Amino acid sequence: MPVGILSLHLLLPGCSSLKEKRSRIKPLLSRLHREFNISTAEMDLQDAWGESVVACALISSDTAHIQRSLQTVVKWLENSWHDVEVVDDSIEIV
Repeated sequence: MPVGILSLHLLLPGCSSLKEKRSRIKPLLSRLHREFNISTAEMDLQDAWGESVVACALISSDTAHIQRSLQTVVKWLENSWHDVEVVDDSIEIV
């Protein structure tokens, strides 16, 4: 059974503390989970104020479905969530 992993490198312009960063990342992770039924977590750069690496995971029996769904997440994030800027994204199917 294939697993898709989406890694997102995000910039958080205007963040001046870790507390502010958490207040912007936590709702994003919850919304991604709720909208797309995917698992989400902040994976790297936890101590950097202005950037974050977020990972999203999806399991399905169809690799094409995984690819389409994770690409939709990236497009949604770029178009709908204006508090963050997507610097880089990568999809890996294992």
